[in-house]
Amino acid sequence: QVQLVESGGGLVQAGDSLRLSCAASGRTVNMYVMGWFRQAPGKEREFVAAIGWSGRSTYYPDSVKGRFTISRDNAKNMVYLQMNSLKPEDTAVYYCAADRDRGYLSGMNYSTHSFDYWGQGAQVTVSS
Repeated sequence: QVQLVESGGGLVQAGDSLRLSCAASGRTVNMYVMGWFRQAPGKEREFVAAIGWSGRSTYYPDSVKGRFTISRDNAKNMVYLQMNSLKPEDTAVYYCAADRDRGYLSGMNYSTHSFDYWGQGAQVTVSS
């Protein structure tokens, strides 16, 4: 069983930076694709970033590309999301997720259905 616990959320101003952390437990979690999603009030959960098992491959949607960076430390079973130049529209609950069936990003569908394990979420609020 895999457990994911997010931390590092908070209230920041537009233009600030914030780093989210995801602590993962489970023997083989460092072989999984890991991802970040977010969900704003009244909206569907939205894909934010994904990283392959080795950390060499990453993928972002246009909405965060160039501002957000996903990384992982397999020795510590940690995944990070560095968020720079934050905007009010980045306000959401951010979720860490793991895909137990995949270690590489090639051919991946970045939908919520592709991920099997989820954290409880961390609130990020960006004020204007």
